[in-house]
Amino acid sequence: MRVAVGVTGGVAAYKAAELVRLLQQEGVEVEVVMTRAAREFVAPLTFAALTGRKVITEMFAAEQSPVPANVESAIEHIAVAQRIDALVIVPATADFLAKMAGGIADDFLGTLVLATKAPVLVAPAMNVNMWEHPATQENLAKLRARGVRVVEPGEGYLACGMVGAGRLAEVEDISRVVCETLGLKHDLDGETVLITAGPTREDVDPVRYISNRSSGKMGYALAETALRRGAQVILVSGPVSLAPPQNVEFVPVRTAEEMRLAVLAHLPQATAVLMAAAVADYRPAKPAGQKIKRGVAPVALELEPTPDILAEVGALASAANRGQMVIGFAAETRDLAENARGKLERKGAHLVVANDVTKQGAGFDVDTNIVSIFRRDGSHEDLPQMSKHDVASRLLDEVAAFRGGRRAS
Repeated sequence: MRVAVGVTGGVAAYKAAELVRLLQQEGVEVEVVMTRAAREFVAPLTFAALTGRKVITEMFAAEQSPVPANVESAIEHIAVAQRIDALVIVPATADFLAKMAGGIADDFLGTLVLATKAPVLVAPAMNVNMWEHPATQENLAKLRARGVRVVEPGEGYLACGMVGAGRLAEVEDISRVVCETLGLKHDLDGETVLITAGPTREDVDPVRYISNRSSGKMGYALAETALRRGAQVILVSGPVSLAPPQNVEFVPVRTAEEMRLAVLAHLPQATAVLMAAAVADYRPAKPAGQKIKRGVAPVALELEPTPDILAEVGALASAANRGQMVIGFAAETRDLAENARGKLERKGAHLVVANDVTKQGAGFDVDTNIVSIFRRDGSHEDLPQMSKHDVASRLLDEVAAFRGGRRAS
């Protein structure tokens, strides 16, 4: 999710920095657009340090810049407008609200308001007399009629010394409204979700290993999405090139046995387990202690099965009877439904999520997936191609429903 935070020239501009931080804690990518007046209250460097991104302050580059830079800057509002999922203006001054109502686009932020199709939210902050002025209220009525969501200001002591309405809403409330607009839920508050991701590597010798093509993207999408929905997340990951999400308990592993031990160590505290890792099914029975040198004769490897982590987790969860939900994954190349139902029965899972990795958009190293969900009650659901984050959201809906039912019973 991406949000643009527009900052206009009011005393409450400094509070926008706290909003940026809260949105980032929800896993939202934030970029900041500041009006010229806003820069009189807060330096752009503050927001650049928080977001790690450049802060947009002008519609056009400096006059002395070469023409290509001017052209790029002049159309940047279109790129920003297309890539964001919401635009929130904090604080929204009376002046800027009037410009929005009149459709005036004389700076980058004003142009962005007109160019974006994403939801627009405003959090007004101003003197009580300005807030109550008929012109301001008429402008707000126009904006509401156009679908702009207004986060009402609070009442209290104002910076001007007066007391009344016009104080910026609490940033926690603004963050909550933005998250509601984005569809971010907190239905996993109090849950601890254990997720496995990526491949395992099984040594042939000190140089070589057996592995698979798993990128870890599905498991990491699950971890990011579970965090956004309020869960405590334990991510047990094989070797991947992805950075673990902030605020997860990250447990790096390499082999199937290391993954097994890590999962079993954390299983008692988990309320849901999602086994998205592609664990190697076999490993060399006797790894060589030294590098196997190249020769002319064929080399035969004796392989033995690796531990069946999902089956062990399913059995332990069932025996403990603590209401833990267990979800397994199945990467298939044929007979998807038959293999998935067989895995569901053998492993003791509540769900098995299966995909045909030979399908375009459903295999390894891509950002999309095409999955089918198979349940214990015999039902199944075929999902269309969607991003792995959307698949993660759909699977966590299942967790939330299951755990909610357990809590209610």
